[in-house]
Amino acid sequence: MEHDATVEGIGVGVSEEGAGTPVVLLRAREEIVPIFVSTDQAQSMQLALSGEPFERPLTHDLMVEMITEFGSAIDRVRIDDLADGTFYGKIDAEQYTEDRRKDMVFDARPSDAIAVALRVECPIIVSDEVIDEAGRPPEQFDHEGGEDLGL
Repeated sequence: MEHDATVEGIGVGVSEEGAGTPVVLLRAREEIVPIFVSTDQAQSMQLALSGEPFERPLTHDLMVEMITEFGSAIDRVRIDDLADGTFYGKIDAEQYTEDRRKDMVFDARPSDAIAVALRVECPIIVSDEVIDEAGRPPEQFDHEGGEDLGL
């Protein structure tokens, strides 16, 4: 089964590499799924959330613009697998040419998929399997001022 997710926040977590690792928090099925991301990915997501334009297009902005120019649209993004600590995602898109619809699925890093979804305001979907393995109760997280999220 799949569940709609929302981006609960972007902050700094603690991972095997130590403190200071950016993390995006997805809320799905009343649980929080933390996904560690790069600093660039976190910045891209934060800019999309705040609606602040960057002086030059970021990679995700360019991707969305290209997809639109090719007559396509992003329908949704999915975080649908977790294996050996690595999350896997997909971007579901559609294209209309000559009055025919072509469905497309692109393999994507979850961080890229989420950054794109925030720009086009499409659904973010998380599978039961991912939530079962990585989901945590919201009480485990400190959302105050971007402090350590206690991961």
